Amino acid sequence: MTIERALVLGGGGVTGIAWGLGFLIGLLDEGLDLRDADLIVGTSAGSSVGAQITGGMPLEQLYARQLEPSSEQAVTFDAEAMGRTFAAIMHEVGPNPTAIRKRIGQMALSAPSVPEAERRAIIASRLPNPEWPAQRLVIVAVDAETGEPRFFDRDADVPLTDAVAASCAVPGVWPPVTIGDHRYMDGGVHSVTNADLAQGAQRVLVLSLLKLDAQSPLPGEVAALAGGGSAVLVAEPDAASVEAIGPNVLDPARRAGTAQAGRQQGRRQAAELKAFWMGNEKP
Repeated sequence: MTIERALVLGGGGVTGIAWGLGFLIGLLDEGLDLRDADLIVGTSAGSSVGAQITGGMPLEQLYARQLEPSSEQAVTFDAEAMGRTFAAIMHEVGPNPTAIRKRIGQMALSAPSVPEAERRAIIASRLPNPEWPAQRLVIVAVDAETGEPRFFDRDADVPLTDAVAASCAVPGVWPPVTIGDHRYMDGGVHSVTNADLAQGAQRVLVLSLLKLDAQSPLPGEVAALAGGGSAVLVAEPDAASVEAIGPNVLDPARRAGTAQAGRQQGRRQAAELKAFWMGNEKP
């Protein structure tokens, strides 16, 4: 089956969810609705956004929820410190990606955290519909014991809430999620975007819900997609959105300002993205 349009939603914490929903409603304000994608790939925060926009709730209502005060507690999250930890693990185990993910999984499994049930309830509260959508939604997580990635969809016989909770289980912050006989952690440990899962789509729009650095695997994923014949466009938070997001992507107090910045950015970029999505961009 030919996939005409694919939407890839990367990771980015609670502020990434806010920015993504804001950006999408900003595009809709200008007449572009990305919810008609034939395939949606969601990783970590992107899995939540993907499940929300396909859950039947109007996008304006999803956006409005980001402006409401959150009952969730802020979590101290230092991306640079986590990067140093991951770098130390890479130095310890060598250049084997699976071995690196397995070692991160060991760290995630041993780290103190909230109970799984408590975390699952938070994820469930974000989703307007606990059922998998009719359109193709692929959610990425990583087996914390083996380091192998797992790609959940409606045929996997796994509850949508569990798949999203697993994909959002930041190692060292949130508990790995039990699904069957395995425990799963954040899909961003495999790739923050996993854009390569859109291989074969005619057009791939990647929404990176945070601004990625040069070490991200995304450029390689984009090159592989383009090499396979896909047209690819990447959108990410601009300077105003980055300022709104702030230094801690797990701070729910930043949601409202980030959603508003995302909406303004979406409006500004709508013409460019609409031309791409509809195949009308200039050569």
